[in-house]
Order: sequence, then structure tokens, then C-alpha cells
Amino acid sequence: VKVGRQWRFPADQIDRLVGGGSVYPPEPQQAEQSLELQEAVVNMAAKALGVMMVYTDMNGEPLTHVANPCRRFESRAGDPTFVSECAAVWRQFAIDPDFGPLFRVGLHGFECARSFVRSGRQLTGMVLVGGIAPEGQPDSDLFILSESEREHVLAALPDTAVLLSRISKAFETNNKPRSTS
Repeated sequence: VKVGRQWRFPADQIDRLVGGGSVYPPEPQQAEQSLELQEAVVNMAAKALGVMMVYTDMNGEPLTHVANPCRRFESRAGDPTFVSECAAVWRQFAIDPDFGPLFRVGLHGFECARSFVRSGRQLTGMVLVGGIAPEGQPDSDLFILSESEREHVLAALPDTAVLLSRISKAFETNNKPRSTS
């Protein structure tokens, strides 16, 4: 739209043109490769940070397996009620208005934190850490982190989310139809 001497363009249309809007779904083989790479990142980050980690969609549904599970999670992972309760906690993280990662005690007595995964301006998923004993409450079934380790986990969480986002973006970009001229 021309307003006086200026041209104005709808932001959503610009986002679509530069790849932030509508996304071409990856081919099945590319989607599988993307997920394998994301799973590897989650596994590596969880082990390096000494925490449990999972990548979910915005509904709290896991996109990867839970990596490096704590003993409490491992012992109850076969219980459908336990798993659905975890997914409910993960859904709550999606609607939490605080964008920064913070530790919060969940339903099962351990702490969790999350960081959002984005595609352009859109939130597409979350990377969550958990299985952490609350400060001052050591528990042999949970990961016990010092104050500096806790700070390190919170600092690394957004970096992990950015990496997962970049993996998705790379596979989406490689799958866009090529224009013919």
C-alpha cells in the first residue's frame, strides 16, 4: 500500500517471503534426518549438562526421547499416568509468560526449566531440562547440581534451543521448491 511517498507492506507477508511464515514441510527422509540430528543434540546436551532433557512441541508432546533420564523418571517411565502428568507439566511451560529459563518444581518433586524453539517469530517447540533435585533437598533419585552447575544449565538451555531451531530451519530451507526462470 502506498501511503504518501512511502510504500508499506504487511509484516506477515514479508515474513512469508523471507521464510519466517509458511513453512514447506520437509520430505519424509529429510524430516527423519532432522529428527535424528535433533535427538543427537538433545542427548549430547543432556549428558554434558548432567540433566534430563527432552524436546517437545508447544503442546508438550515429545519430539525426541527423554535423554539422560534421572532414576525417578526411569523407574516410572512405563506408567502412562506418570508420562501424561509430565506432558501436562510441559504444556504448562508453553503458556508460562516468562520467556527466560527458570527452575520450577513440577508435580513429581523435581525441578524443570525450559527454553523456546522458534521458527522466525513463531514458537514451535520447547527444550526442557528436568530431573533436578530442588536446592537444599538432595535426593539420590534426582540430579544434584551445585549453584554454578544450575546457572550453567540455565545459560546453556537457550543455546540448545537455538541449535534445534537452526536444524529445523536448515531442513526447511533445503526443501523449498526451487523457482524456475
